[in-house]
Amino acid sequence: MKREELKERLKAFAVRIVKLVDKLPNTAAGRAIGNQIVRSGTFPGANYRAACLGKSEKDFLNKLKMVEEELDETMYWLELIMELRLVKPELLESLYAENDELLRIIVKSVITMRERMEKSVVDRK
Repeated sequence: MKREELKERLKAFAVRIVKLVDKLPNTAAGRAIGNQIVRSGTFPGANYRAACLGKSEKDFLNKLKMVEEELDETMYWLELIMELRLVKPELLESLYAENDELLRIIVKSVITMRERMEKSVVDRK
């Protein structure tokens, strides 16, 4: 997947997360979880854009790892929302699937970047 395509998918994901938060109940749990997931669900897109502007391979990798962590955290909050039935679980299935797919893409990118960096070190020796 090209960088621009991934940027767009992450932004569309963030939009869906924000819309989900607006559907959460106005309860202590709804507000607390909403505050957490709106942060973790919008962070990956912004940080991936920053990663693409990285000054070095190491900088790019570090930012990708942050994207990975935030996507994983978002999955946790989505699971909690489904288990607590704060919204109908079936309304979250495609959002959860997209979260999972984005996380897999980022994990693969992290692995590829690490391999590239290791090869570069070996090639310099």
